[in-house]
Amino acid sequence: MKQIFEWERLLFNNLPESFVLEVIFRSTVMFIILLLTLKLAGKRGVKQLSIFETVIIIALGSAAGDPMFYEDVGIIPAAIVFTVIIILYRSVTWLTGKSKRFEEFIEGKTECLINDGKFSVSTFKKESLAQDEFFAELRIRSIEHLGQVKHAFIETSGEISVYFYADEKVGYGLPILPSLFYAKSKFIPKDGIYSCSFCGHTQEQKAGTAICKVCKKEEWVESINTKRIT
Repeated sequence: MKQIFEWERLLFNNLPESFVLEVIFRSTVMFIILLLTLKLAGKRGVKQLSIFETVIIIALGSAAGDPMFYEDVGIIPAAIVFTVIIILYRSVTWLTGKSKRFEEFIEGKTECLINDGKFSVSTFKKESLAQDEFFAELRIRSIEHLGQVKHAFIETSGEISVYFYADEKVGYGLPILPSLFYAKSKFIPKDGIYSCSFCGHTQEQKAGTAICKVCKKEEWVESINTKRIT
């Protein structure tokens, strides 16, 4: 009876048994490279999924897809890749449960971006998040200025969490509506309340020029104190 499948080629693609060790080594190396690459990409690069979850999806997707389409990829090496990835997954999960420092390295940690209506400048610099992108996230939540925001956090998933002031506690803050924000200038045209366009520090200013006492920048935007409409 004629053999339907060439089992040796189908399972191992005529590769030596020693290739199994090479597959284990390749899988481990690529897993680590993926993990580190996505870690460097930052939270916004993997929004809604943790870095670790993204690595698992990419690694398993590649391992499953290649033997489906490519004749020269055997099923057994692909199955070994799955096994190695699951072992690594279990190992990393175990380590994150045992070590808080390792968990923060893999998953990151929640960071405060706005505190009491002003940017936490040192934290914001560490995150791969542009100011325009962050303002867009706030505008989606119907926020007009930072005086409406008590706290804003970037979660480990890359999502932005916002906590608001009650209406009676809303103060003057940096406007984030494009028509107002992009009117920023180094010259203050009249006495009034202004916000630093860089850090959001807000104070009364005299007409002329001024340097922000928080971040040492020189561009200002006239502050507003409108209440939120929800």
